[in-house]
Amino acid sequence: MTNEIIFFSGFLSFIALILALDLGLFNKKEEVVNLKQAGIMSFIMVTLAIGFYFVLRTQGQHLHGIDSYEKLSKIVAAHQHSITLLPNNFEESLKLYKENLGLEFLTGYVIEYALSVDNIFVIVLLFSSFAVPEKYYHRVLFWGILGAIAMRFLFIFTGATLIENFSWILYIFGAFLVYTGVKMFFSNEEDEKFDPETSKILKLAAKVFSIHPEFVGKQFFVKINGKKMITTLFLVLIMVEFTDLIFAVDSIPAIFSVTKDPYIVFFSNIFAIMGLRSMFFLLVNIIHKFHYLKTGLAALLAFIGTKMLIHHWLEAVGFTTLHSLLVIVFILTISIFASLAFPKKVKK
Repeated sequence: MTNEIIFFSGFLSFIALILALDLGLFNKKEEVVNLKQAGIMSFIMVTLAIGFYFVLRTQGQHLHGIDSYEKLSKIVAAHQHSITLLPNNFEESLKLYKENLGLEFLTGYVIEYALSVDNIFVIVLLFSSFAVPEKYYHRVLFWGILGAIAMRFLFIFTGATLIENFSWILYIFGAFLVYTGVKMFFSNEEDEKFDPETSKILKLAAKVFSIHPEFVGKQFFVKINGKKMITTLFLVLIMVEFTDLIFAVDSIPAIFSVTKDPYIVFFSNIFAIMGLRSMFFLLVNIIHKFHYLKTGLAALLAFIGTKMLIHHWLEAVGFTTLHSLLVIVFILTISIFASLAFPKKVKK
């Protein structure tokens, strides 16, 4: 347990440093994030994720303090890693474990990053519905990430405990993902529209908070006539947090289809949501062009859900984490190319 705490603490410290640099150096002024800045931010975040992949491939044994074949066997069995250890060969077995650990992280990262695109669709609708000034996008998304990290931590480690004690819950997760994928496939633009007037979350917020119905610069709170109130910008932040909560219900079970190690699930989640902001600014003006991407995400969820439902059979026929990664990349690639090759017809 000591090793996990040290490794996990180091990871959180690293994330805190990145967020501090983002807030203190890259966002001193409330400005609109342009395409060049978004590209640089995206490149940095993806590079950091790839760098962490190599850390796991070379130093992954330190996560759980593996220093013997017995400890390795115990960890592999506990987290149901899809590898076969080599008896009496600790070095080679450890190498297999670290390679698989890195691959699990990478696959989980790609899944979460891809599903984040659907989250972006909703956030774009939110910002548009509330007429949020573009220069405040970064501020809302930044603070939204802090809340998302806390929620993901609770979701992931609670989910890991449930899976450890009730392994049959994987079938419930799988069925839910298949259902979500089918529902997403048949959804239309009307289903995705957001109406602030009918939002139950906003109605609940109005009961809990005193709301100032306007933007007051970048402020989340304002005091008027001695009464503290939340601004419309904070209301938008609440909706962004709620949106992430909804998407976490899909994405976290999806990554548990790849790995049962809660730390790897958490690491892949955090790197993906850290990159969500930069991807938002890259796609906000062109996301409508990728109209088949939602179909691809629906297929992705259905595939992952099916994989969870028949995972024992897949393991028996030798279906590995690498195969999952290849299928996921294939689905996403086809949906992107289809969107570009067959652009959506504009209604006249």
